[in-house]
Amino acid sequence: MNVRRLIPTTAVAGAVVLGLTALSACSTSDAADGGNGDQLKVTASFYPMQFLAERIGGEHVAVTSLTKPGVEPHDLELTPRQIGSISESDYVLYLKGIQPAVDDAIQQSGVKNTVDAATLTTLENHGAEVSGHDHGHEGEEEHADEHGHEGEEAHEEHSEGDGHNHGEEGGADPHIWLDPVKYAEVAKGVGKSLEKADPDHAADYRKNTEALVGELDKLNTAYEAGLKNTATKTFITTHSAFGYLAERYGLTQQGIAGIDPEAEPTPARIQELHTIAEKEKATTVFFETLASDKTAKTLAKDTGLKTGVLDPLEGITKKSQGADYIEVMESNLTALQQALGAK
Repeated sequence: MNVRRLIPTTAVAGAVVLGLTALSACSTSDAADGGNGDQLKVTASFYPMQFLAERIGGEHVAVTSLTKPGVEPHDLELTPRQIGSISESDYVLYLKGIQPAVDDAIQQSGVKNTVDAATLTTLENHGAEVSGHDHGHEGEEEHADEHGHEGEEAHEEHSEGDGHNHGEEGGADPHIWLDPVKYAEVAKGVGKSLEKADPDHAADYRKNTEALVGELDKLNTAYEAGLKNTATKTFITTHSAFGYLAERYGLTQQGIAGIDPEAEPTPARIQELHTIAEKEKATTVFFETLASDKTAKTLAKDTGLKTGVLDPLEGITKKSQGADYIEVMESNLTALQQALGAK
């Protein structure tokens, strides 16, 4: 995914040194401003990880996100100061495969409590087309148990060469947060890892985790009920980020391109989507808030379809249809119900 933007390991190593130098020379850096008193200094890679850290950590954590609002996470390039701030963290939460530059920097950081959210649930392969009717969920709980929720231990077990090939062509789809059930599994793992990292506040982390999981369970129930009876099960999207969501609720995602939001569709794929839209009675081409809507509008015009926003929740901005993960997911549900003709 966006291999052209990978930062060489040697560059990262050099930047780590620069970042640490900048931190020692400037006590008012972003990282230094993050912690207050006994708060755990937490670095989150991008919004879905930030949301978990803030909700589960509560008053005991000071969370800094490496991805600023409005920045496409896949495109993130780290500054030396940001790389240095990772090394100064007490706890790092990230999702391997979304941001190669972050993956490399964390590997170089030496932070003890690093948690890869991808190890806290099961990842699957999703292509441009993902049908909920082609994949069952049997054994998902067993899979979750196999991976375990052991925080940094799980991270070590699933490090380099773990076979996931996150985000690469033909590899596992990393967009697990768009499935409330999988996101709840990750939340449980994050909660347990925070308990280990900061045992003095374990009871609060446990309580906050239970509250968040309860909200995610309600969200899952709303999606199940809201998408049970629809005129069509197919939706078209510029960013194939909704594979887990489609699988969970029996829908079919037809991606204009792949899981890279900037990938250009081939003429053959566009022609194929013309046929699919007509056959499956699809009504809407969805685009996302952090990327251009040009491709979606062109396809919609050619096929006579409408356009709409389906937010992959990689960041919250003023354009977002909600103030946080829960609210934007509720807006996504409304958008899907309208597009699919919910009854």
